[in-house]
Amino acid sequence: MRNSQSFTIKDEPVENLRPLKVRVIGAGFSGIYLGIRIPQRLRNVDLQIYEKNEGVGGAWWENRYPGCACDIPSHSYQYSFDPNPNWSALYAPALEIYGYLRGIADKYGVMKYVKLSHKVTSCKWDDLLKKWKITVENTVTGEVIEDDADVLISARGALNDIRWPQIPGLDTFKGESMHSAAWNQEYDFKNKRVGVIGGGSSSIQIVPNLRKIEGVQMICFVRSKTWISPTFGDSAMIKLGLDLQKPDFSAEQREEFAKDPKRFLEFRKTIEIDGNTIHGYTIKDSAAQKGALQAFTRMMRERLSKKPEIAEFLLPSFAVGCRRLTPGPGYLEALVEDNVEFVTDKISSITPEGVMLEGGRLIEIDALVCATGFNASSPPPFHVYGKDGRSLQQKFTPYPETYLAVATDGFPNFFMMLGPNSAIGSGSLTMMIETEGDYIIQCIRKLQKEDYVSMMPKPERVKDFSEYCVEYFKNTVYIDECNSWYKSEGGKGSRITGIWPGSTLHCLETLRAPRWEDFEYESRDENRLRWLGNGWSVTQLENGGDPAWYLEPSMMNVPLADRPEEDEEFKRRPFSN
Repeated sequence: MRNSQSFTIKDEPVENLRPLKVRVIGAGFSGIYLGIRIPQRLRNVDLQIYEKNEGVGGAWWENRYPGCACDIPSHSYQYSFDPNPNWSALYAPALEIYGYLRGIADKYGVMKYVKLSHKVTSCKWDDLLKKWKITVENTVTGEVIEDDADVLISARGALNDIRWPQIPGLDTFKGESMHSAAWNQEYDFKNKRVGVIGGGSSSIQIVPNLRKIEGVQMICFVRSKTWISPTFGDSAMIKLGLDLQKPDFSAEQREEFAKDPKRFLEFRKTIEIDGNTIHGYTIKDSAAQKGALQAFTRMMRERLSKKPEIAEFLLPSFAVGCRRLTPGPGYLEALVEDNVEFVTDKISSITPEGVMLEGGRLIEIDALVCATGFNASSPPPFHVYGKDGRSLQQKFTPYPETYLAVATDGFPNFFMMLGPNSAIGSGSLTMMIETEGDYIIQCIRKLQKEDYVSMMPKPERVKDFSEYCVEYFKNTVYIDECNSWYKSEGGKGSRITGIWPGSTLHCLETLRAPRWEDFEYESRDENRLRWLGNGWSVTQLENGGDPAWYLEPSMMNVPLADRPEEDEEFKRRPFSN
């Protein structure tokens, strides 16, 4: 029987704003979002965001290759609460996206929480202290910093850990070699023989741009088949009466978007609806899939008609969407140009002079571009140790298993943004980011308000989600026979670990509110309701909020555009789940 004499009332208001330290790894789209929302929606939180690069932006800081751009409509690749009416094109270039992200970080005060050039090297859960012990390296000075946190969030993204091709002799090449995500901005490609390894999304953007440089002779080494899609957003452009041949937005169009919020919202909604209503093509043998197959085949053959042998090689036997779709404006047209050679023979080795093919042919080159992507299905490239000293690398071998893509068992107070099963085949990725971030913030608030020292998903629920994923994907195009970063084991496995098991809208509804019963909790207090505090609400204290917060102005006759934004309403309420 519990000793009631040991219990004392906690002298805090019921909202219980106990101090919490939250550490975020990465300052890309996800980390910046958390840097906005955590200070807005939580109180008494010590927030720090560690970013290994010299600037924020994540992939949009790292990827600066020629032609690097958004491959979905820019107006669907932005924060929903701060849309940009001034995108220069339907597919904004990388530097413009970076500028948007940096501008958002400055506007909302995120930079005061960010430590640039700080690379997290190790994270260990201390089960006695109920804290994460974090080791961070200052990449400029080499100084090693020890930190701790109550909550750890990985916001490093899936496309972050560079994958170099595993080809013998790569390090012996005497010319210039670079990865698409580690581009040498100073190298002059003029009059050079350039080899490009890879046929994925970065290669598809690089090739048509490098080809145009004066005197360039290009050799494309492609081993995999792929579907090149029409540009995403075409149907939305047509519905809105815009010219498909002019994907750049004029100054007049941008001014109209800025001055006419109704027109701008209409444009954004049309693009979002377009992206959210093509989910059917991801289902095997659906009418949408069959229609896409016919349309893509016809389009690719037409654009490659000058060199039909390339079409015969590139056209896959697997379903449209098994690999990530890339529109690639100008890519197919570039492949048939006279200064481009398309090589499908397997590379046996890299020599100091160039590329050796299995058949014995040596192709001499001056520069080698490795557009070979990232280790997308792997755990973070730094150690994360959970309970009992088990690493996330061990936990995610042979494939990652999570709870709704945001957490996993054995790792208390650890959350992931864009972790396993977080990408999408259609729809808005940035809405996925916002939804995951909001979900995680609700979990942090529960820890804070109800005085739990830790929470993590139950192993049974992790297994349930894993089984759900397996069953769901059986009926989709993603399990077709293709090499894709959606899959485990470096793209060759049988498990789909990259994308969400459903549509974007399905994910948004799933993560709308946590199922608290799916988690395990630890509390230091013998009385689990001690968090009820001293009988007061924070709103009754000086500068604590609105003591009549539950009365809100009627919105019945207020136009939508004039209604207060969510966070303005949120400020009037006490801080609850």
